[in-house]
Amino acid sequence: MDADGRERTLAEFAGRIVVLEWTSSDCPYSRKHYGSGTMQALQQAAVRDGVVWLTVSSSAQDREGYFTPASARAWRARVGSRATAILLDSAGVIGRAYGARTTPHMFIVDRTGRIAYMGGIDDRPYADPASLKGAKPYVALALADLRAGRAVAQPVSAPYGCSVRYASATGLP
Repeated sequence: MDADGRERTLAEFAGRIVVLEWTSSDCPYSRKHYGSGTMQALQQAAVRDGVVWLTVSSSAQDREGYFTPASARAWRARVGSRATAILLDSAGVIGRAYGARTTPHMFIVDRTGRIAYMGGIDDRPYADPASLKGAKPYVALALADLRAGRAVAQPVSAPYGCSVRYASATGLP
């Protein structure tokens, strides 16, 4: 379900490039990208080019970064997110299926439905916004490759950030 109460599936976006961005409003690495405006600029450019951008919150209830539908919508407005939708995955089903480990952890699904990129948004695993200067923008480069009809030059990189705050398998915190 997204923050607006709509059920979403990848089948809905068949034939389109889809970005999956794991986020946490409490993570300083996610805040680095949103606070600097780089995440919103990347989202806006991608969506303008026809890419579907799905921001995913897999934080469990009572864990850092957990969103209710109302708090997700408020966060989206506050940070100026340009994502197509915010998916609420507090059970961690989507996150575990993709193996999302950090916030932000980025995945790009190509037009055929295959994962074309997975990893970090860039090569600067630091929370300081100053680290963005000169960063290699892995996601932007992967999207450019896909739009040009090329294979992604670097399909995998190391994700960085805060751990996704999944519900424990036993139900205990």
